[in-house]
Amino acid sequence: MAPALLIHQDMLKIDRASNGRVVLRLSGAIEGDELTELDRLIRLEPNGAHIVLDLENVTRVDREGVRFLRRCDEGGTVLLSCPAYVREWIERDRKPNGN
Repeated sequence: MAPALLIHQDMLKIDRASNGRVVLRLSGAIEGDELTELDRLIRLEPNGAHIVLDLENVTRVDREGVRFLRRCDEGGTVLLSCPAYVREWIERDRKPNGN
């Protein structure tokens, strides 16, 4: 496995693995400040790459994080081990009035 990247000490840890698909294992909080860097890392992958975000060790997701994950999901990124409450928030965010 490749070395871990740390974003904002102890806030979000990203481990990248590749075996025919790119798996980004996320640990910690997915919040506004980290989203720019996470988005940049995803965009660095080649077009057509099968990207998976493993959310098993995510401890917190803010509103901006939910919106980011919704866009990823809609764009074909797989959300692996997505906590049920986060999946519910994503589905609510898809609705026009957010309810």
